[in-house]
Amino acid sequence: MKLLMHSLSLSLVVGCLFATSVSAADAKAGEQKAEACVGCHGQNGNSNSPQWPKLAGQQPTYIETQLKAFKSGHRSNTMMQAIATNLTDGDIDDLAAYFSSQKPASAGADAILAKAGQPKASMCLGCHGIQGEGKGQFPRLAGQHPNYLVSQLANFKNGSRKSGPMQGVVSSLSDQDYKELAAYFGSL
Repeated sequence: MKLLMHSLSLSLVVGCLFATSVSAADAKAGEQKAEACVGCHGQNGNSNSPQWPKLAGQQPTYIETQLKAFKSGHRSNTMMQAIATNLTDGDIDDLAAYFSSQKPASAGADAILAKAGQPKASMCLGCHGIQGEGKGQFPRLAGQHPNYLVSQLANFKNGSRKSGPMQGVVSSLSDQDYKELAAYFGSL
């Protein structure tokens, strides 16, 4: 009986800790904080500009990680660093909860390039999900602007954006591969 009570108590404690961490992020508060993001990332996180990523439907862990990287200076972008510097961990959690809860819209892409990119995309799906939806710390690629994705792949290749796994993946890709992969994911 003692073992059962101990197991039950442990389960309740773990359950409460998990419930606390899940409910700590407030999407509604994130919506209010996201007003500063609309100019670049679009209404509800669906950017209309290929210069800025879509945040709608993005993985919350990825958003949190990137905002913290901008805040610490580990990831470089003057505008994002200035914004992220003023965010608390709670703000970051709230923004991640808000944007991840928004419905993503497809950016669309050149159909011929997308078709050529589909078989090449298999190398991406282990980390980025079978439909490019992202998984945990790995971002959603589905629906992103193809030009944005091409730019990010080039940044990984030239080292201006850092990620050990991505540097390895892009090292053998051509500019044409970038365009085809980006078109495929942008079309989803």
